[in-house]
Amino acid sequence: MGLMEQVAMPQPVKFILNWGRKYSLWVMNFGLACCAIEFIAASTSKHDFIRLGVIPFAHGPRQADLLVTAGTLTDKMAPALRRVYDQMPDPKYVISFGSCSNCGGPYWDSYSVTKGVDQIIPVDVYVPGCPPRPEALLHGIVKLQEKIGKEDIREKWRAGISTPPAAG
Repeated sequence: MGLMEQVAMPQPVKFILNWGRKYSLWVMNFGLACCAIEFIAASTSKHDFIRLGVIPFAHGPRQADLLVTAGTLTDKMAPALRRVYDQMPDPKYVISFGSCSNCGGPYWDSYSVTKGVDQIIPVDVYVPGCPPRPEALLHGIVKLQEKIGKEDIREKWRAGISTPPAAG
């Protein structure tokens, strides 16, 4: 065990690092259906999620640390979602936005619909609704920021939480 693993991170340092991460979330939008319109509405001047420290529309997955999946994920689109998630640097976070993204929504019994994004990638916050309101996304972002503020980044990397579930 190295010296850094034996010494706990001082609380002020942990607070500053978490504060910086939770108020500078670069978003990668993975809009698949009608929920994507509600996601876009959350970034407009009426709801303005930029005031929460969320920077909309990263240039690509390598610049993003928050992936928002919005809409019905089909089995055919699942590998593309997985590829985008894998290209994001750690630490990375996922918000599942809308009933279709959470569990398949009204299309859950279709042969081609994935029964939730969490079958493909780990999800940090679920935002329910069909379609979910932009205010619900703002609440989900605040919940994610609370989670980031409390986490120990070394514990997250050590536990391998960013590692997606095994395909089965």
